[in-house]
Amino acid sequence: MQIRPLIATDHTAWLTLWQDYCQFYHSALSGEVNATLWQRLLDEASPINGLIALADDGQPLGFCHTVCHPHTWSARNVCYLEDLFVSPTARRMGVASQLIAALREQGQRDNWYRIYWITNTNNAAARAVYDKLATRSDHVRYEIALA
Repeated sequence: MQIRPLIATDHTAWLTLWQDYCQFYHSALSGEVNATLWQRLLDEASPINGLIALADDGQPLGFCHTVCHPHTWSARNVCYLEDLFVSPTARRMGVASQLIAALREQGQRDNWYRIYWITNTNNAAARAVYDKLATRSDHVRYEIALA
């Protein structure tokens, strides 16, 4: 398996995985939103980045999107793992763990303060992986939706 940053030629594979991810969360995003995200993922000046996991034959297995940003409690940046998805055909192959490991290596190279993420409380499969890789915090998330 290879894990690397997304590049322009990954668009079709990424979009298929991205749409499957959105469907998993019962969401359908407009073409404009998808196109904007793709441009942000490729823009080196954007704080939004992505990694893709590929099988040895080039088949896409999964991806993650991150947002790195300053932090009020440290002089170092933190990284929010916003999206992580593994194709249903590639699950239980360690793809999610390897994506997070690659992200951890990047964070160590770039001197991040921490990597953090959230998931749904009922996402038992993801939580089983995350519980092996990270410490669950006691924080509760609140949201204000803005139209």
